[in-house]
Amino acid sequence: MKIVVLKFGGTSVGSIDRIKKVSKIISLHMKSNRRVIVVSSAMSGVTNDFINKTKKISNNFNSAEYDVLVSSGEQISCALISGRLNHLGIKSRSWLSWQVPIFTEGDYKKSRIINIFKKRILNYLKSGGVPIITGFQGINFENRLTTLERGGSDASAIMIAKFFKAERCIIYTDVEGVYTTDPNLIKNAKKIKKISYEEMLEMSSLGAKVMQPASIQDARLNRINIDVKSSFTNNTGTLITKRKNISKPKIITGISFTKNDSKITLLGITDKPGVAASIFEPLSKNFINVDMVVQNISSDGKETDLTFTVKNDDVVKTEKLLKENQKIKFKNIIITKNVSKVSIIGVGMITTPGVTYRMFRALAKNKINIQVISTSEIKISVLINKAFVKKAIKSLHKEFNLSK
Repeated sequence: MKIVVLKFGGTSVGSIDRIKKVSKIISLHMKSNRRVIVVSSAMSGVTNDFINKTKKISNNFNSAEYDVLVSSGEQISCALISGRLNHLGIKSRSWLSWQVPIFTEGDYKKSRIINIFKKRILNYLKSGGVPIITGFQGINFENRLTTLERGGSDASAIMIAKFFKAERCIIYTDVEGVYTTDPNLIKNAKKIKKISYEEMLEMSSLGAKVMQPASIQDARLNRINIDVKSSFTNNTGTLITKRKNISKPKIITGISFTKNDSKITLLGITDKPGVAASIFEPLSKNFINVDMVVQNISSDGKETDLTFTVKNDDVVKTEKLLKENQKIKFKNIIITKNVSKVSIIGVGMITTPGVTYRMFRALAKNKINIQVISTSEIKISVLINKAFVKKAIKSLHKEFNLSK
């Protein structure tokens, strides 16, 4: 049985007219001699509205009840899609996570799918039906509803594609694919035809909002090809696939950036073995994500300065934890807001010398100062003043000919 998984994001099902459009897309896939499984997000804005309600009810809303509440948005959209398909003469029904069932493990709000019971869905497919499955949710072994991280409907679709051995997994969203950078910022940004899992993972984790990083990682581990397309046009999208399927990788595939970073510098830390672990342990326990770590040791080796970045929302808590940390001693703490991380990503830089020089030269020509540098095999990130982000991206986009 040939199966295709179609996932529709919140903007794609954001209104009755859009649900009617989505239903037409599903009906067209029905004509391709493939069985169709649909995964839907909640209608745009619905989940955020539920989250705001929990904040008005309690400062410490119960996590299990939080998952029950926020997962109900997908139930609404799936019922509406199914209702429209039946109106069009296509056999369909909605499936909630517990009806499949989809099993998860982990904490509420951030569970992961570990198993999907296939028999009921397969029987329904064989009968000619189109199952509309709620994304973003599952059930744990206590028979309680759980949700995945925000954006988790992508993860639902990818794991369903894995368990049902689907030929394709198509993510329908409000953009036509993955672009070399944000087309809202750079008008000549170009749509990427093919991108590797590794590049997409870097781009999503470094600021690109097309897909959740955990979903890309799931696709990479399970070797599931993903098509990212717009539900509003008929244009081709972007294929996310393994490196071997990309015959001529570019030196640089894309540029990502962040908007909400802050730089924290600890000056005059008494240097000793384990001091970095002592600094970051309480941050980790409080779920504060640390990025772009740079350490400078004094000439006598007795003191060190440590710089790292966190999200703006975590600055106050981070400062408090550092000042209360009895395991470390430092002379001063400097917090710099209004900084942004700009990153170039591409598997081609592995075999191409001079990429770092070209990046730094392009920024220098535009009088953009680099505050922190971080690298990996396929990306180079720099921290700069937030005011220069657009100028930096424009210069790098031109330097690496990403518009061609």
